[in-house]
Amino acid sequence: MARTNDHPGEQVGQDPIRLIALRETALSLDEVFRAVGDDAAGGTALFVGTVRNHDGGADVDELGYSCHPSAETEMRRIAEKVVAEYPVRALAAVHRIGDLKVGDLAVVVAVSCPHRGEAFEACRKLIDDLKHEVPIWKHQRFSDGTEEWVGAC
Repeated sequence: MARTNDHPGEQVGQDPIRLIALRETALSLDEVFRAVGDDAAGGTALFVGTVRNHDGGADVDELGYSCHPSAETEMRRIAEKVVAEYPVRALAAVHRIGDLKVGDLAVVVAVSCPHRGEAFEACRKLIDDLKHEVPIWKHQRFSDGTEEWVGAC
C-alpha cells in the first residue's frame, strides 16, 4: 500500500525504521513504544514474544538465543520490506540474544500507521517474517534434562 501525503501532517520527516537491534540485556516495552511514536499515526500495534514454560509437550526451564552476524542486517531488510508494503509511520524491532528464563521478553516489535488495521497487518507481517527469515537460533533446555535447537527464532 503506497503512502499518501494528502495532509501536511502526513509528510514523512525521518526514516520510519526507528529502532532495529539485538540485545544481550533485558528488553524494554517503553523503549520500543516510544520509538514508534508519531503524531500522524492513528494506530500503533505492539507484539511481545515471551519465553513460555513448555514446548511440544515438554516443560521448558530456560533457553538461549544465538544469531548469525548478519541477523541485524536481515532484521533491517525485513523492516524495509514492511515499510514499502504498508503506510508505516514508524517501526521498531528488538530481539534478545543470550540466556533467558521463563517469562523473559524475547522479542518486541511495534509499528505505527495512520489507521489501526494497517498497524495490525504491518506488525503481524514484521514479526512473522522476522521469525521465519532472520538467522536467530533458540536452544531450549527442558526440565527432564533434554535440550533442543530450533532454527530461525
